Amino acid sequence: MLVLAANTVSIAGNSLTLIAVPWFVLETTGSAAKAGFVSFCATLPVVVSAVIGGPVIDRVGRRRVSIASDALCGVAIATIPVLHFAGLLRFWQLCALMAFCGLLHAPGETARQVLVPALAERAGTTLSRAASFYDGASRGARMLGAAIGGLLIALLGPPSVLLLDAATFAASALLIMAGLRGLPAAAPRKPVVPVSARAYRAELREGYRFLLHHRLLLAIVLMVMVTNGLDQGLSSVLLPVHAERHLGGSVQLGLLTALFGGGALIGALLYGAVGDRFSRRTVFAVSFLVCGLPRFLIAAFVPGVSPLAVTMAASGVAAGMLNPILTTVTYEAVPDELRSRVSGALTAGVWVVMPLGGLAAGCLVEGVGLTAAFLVTGGVYFLATLSPLIFPAWRGMDEGAAVDKGTTVDERTAAGGRTAADGRTAADGRTAADGRTAADGRTAVEERAAAPLSSAGPRRPTAAPAEPSPHP
Repeated sequence: MLVLAANTVSIAGNSLTLIAVPWFVLETTGSAAKAGFVSFCATLPVVVSAVIGGPVIDRVGRRRVSIASDALCGVAIATIPVLHFAGLLRFWQLCALMAFCGLLHAPGETARQVLVPALAERAGTTLSRAASFYDGASRGARMLGAAIGGLLIALLGPPSVLLLDAATFAASALLIMAGLRGLPAAAPRKPVVPVSARAYRAELREGYRFLLHHRLLLAIVLMVMVTNGLDQGLSSVLLPVHAERHLGGSVQLGLLTALFGGGALIGALLYGAVGDRFSRRTVFAVSFLVCGLPRFLIAAFVPGVSPLAVTMAASGVAAGMLNPILTTVTYEAVPDELRSRVSGALTAGVWVVMPLGGLAAGCLVEGVGLTAAFLVTGGVYFLATLSPLIFPAWRGMDEGAAVDKGTTVDERTAAGGRTAADGRTAADGRTAADGRTAADGRTAVEERAAAPLSSAGPRRPTAAPAEPSPHP
């Protein structure tokens, strides 16, 4: 519960920053392009840290990484209003501080997320239900943070809201410190080989090799990479500019963001309750179509807050069903010993376009106007969301569903001495990525990667089975 509370507090702070920073830039510079550039500076380091951070998380420990990430991000965020109140803040300093925060954000978020299976096992619940509750708590926090953030910006101003955000980082670090004490999965992993640059590169390659040879995970990355970039442009530039010019101000922006988050909370909880009864692929495809293009069309063509508010709420319900599906599929596919590395590769993949999303949106607004920017981004979003309906790799989403249904994580681990991810018995004394070397010199991971893959990658046992809203 403490870990869930920590993530909730951290995500609530995410929402404060998501609204306060673009509004601060628009208020102090009046430039949509500069707001987009700050978004670029905040998200590019996230991609860099995600690319290289997986092995670091394993070696340092998931608990330590999460605590350090929150503590240092809190210091960076607090520095912005302190410099502003002192009259010393320059635009390049704002960009640098947001970049520093972005560099530390992804490892901390990944460290918490990959612990969900271990926490589900400790709680004795199914993985899909745990993933739904974890995402539901995040969605609820995002709704609450957005609603409070929009109101506080109107009452106190963006700098004061950023101070509150820094406090949420500190609270999250303290909760993680208490909540993960004694959890083996959160402790540092002893390296199989001595620490060296060569060993680090080998561990890094393991994560990317697994991802590149798993067709379903690769399809997910390619699609979500595009939609995340477009969502970043929407949240960091298009909606703030639209709220400032046409909707009335920060309170309306906070309302729209909160309605989307509230709808997403309902969607996540709804999927956790009844989602196992339906095809994952069908739910995923329909949900993405509903949460994508309509937001852009209504914002472009229908005036007023009310129509867009209804659309954001409905889109949120659909969006809330996406992350539980993606999280469950990922946990089923990836062995625990590779989870930090593969999750780092996944995060890097789905975030790689996000730095360009805010930058491109800012340039579009100043180049062709706000309405045209909504239509261009919405059109590309719609094309991306057709992917699950067209490409056969997505059929693998439903292959692991029978394993998770009605079975807890520890029951799956105990049954026959095997897990849903590795599909091998414990009797042979091996794991999916134990570092053993085959007669031909390949590692176990390489052997799996070279094996024939179904559309869902390596086969799992059939025994009785995201839009980041990042801290800029």
